[in-house]
Amino acid sequence: MQWFGRRESDNVEDNRGGGGGGGRFAVGGGVVGIIALAIYYFTGIDTSQLLNRVTTNNQPQTEQSANNPNAPEDNQKKFVRVVLADTEDIWTKIFSDMGKTYQKPKLVLFTKTQQSGCGFASSATGPFYCPEDAKVYIDLSFYDELKNRFGAAGDFAQAYVIAHEVGHHVQNLFGVTARMDEDRNNLSETEYNKLSVKLELQADFYAGVWAHYEQSLKNVLNPGDIEEALNAANAIGDDRLQQQSQGHVEPDSFTHGTSAQRMYWFKKGYETGDIKQGDTFEKEQ
Repeated sequence: MQWFGRRESDNVEDNRGGGGGGGRFAVGGGVVGIIALAIYYFTGIDTSQLLNRVTTNNQPQTEQSANNPNAPEDNQKKFVRVVLADTEDIWTKIFSDMGKTYQKPKLVLFTKTQQSGCGFASSATGPFYCPEDAKVYIDLSFYDELKNRFGAAGDFAQAYVIAHEVGHHVQNLFGVTARMDEDRNNLSETEYNKLSVKLELQADFYAGVWAHYEQSLKNVLNPGDIEEALNAANAIGDDRLQQQSQGHVEPDSFTHGTSAQRMYWFKKGYETGDIKQGDTFEKEQ
């Protein structure tokens, strides 16, 4: 991906070195959630619950500036800011074409722990989007896990992660997240997991739509970039993670989709660039 020297978003908050933020309600959606899933499958500790319940009691909080002036201005941060800027440009255009106004999310960089509008989270939660404060959260050490533990290397694999999380922000703006919350208390765990899979696959589709416009409008993709994103999607499918960690798969416990599903919807978004074709809640794949 050709990113160096390009526009950087101003909507990145650097909280590395401490926790920040606040809020009361934790909402599901530790989106890619690879590390959290791995911990769950290996130990039985469901770290996703950090984002599925109210976490106001006995949680550490740290008061500090939204932008940490002491954090290093490294290339990794610059990369994140460029990718976020591209999502801003592309989703602003898509929303404008629909007669709507795109409300840009914030992206928070943190180290180890973070208090968000959705509750307390840690690096083990993986990157996630919080609809309560409309922010994407990521500990950049996650990218080392993505490369070294899950074999998904490359800058566009990293960009895919951000684009997926921003896809959840798009869902929030469209009201999809609110409808999911309404269904939460009316469904069994298995039924809700199926809805969660559809939510995640739609975010993958939106990431693919973003990639489509990265190429058609900005012409910044390099040969092999889409393959990097597809490799990442393949690496983090529920079936593959479960097979690797416990030797068998349990479809009723899937929350993000299989490797094949995740690759399919990302590729469909990339090939069509048509947001209308991303209704994963109506279609099976």
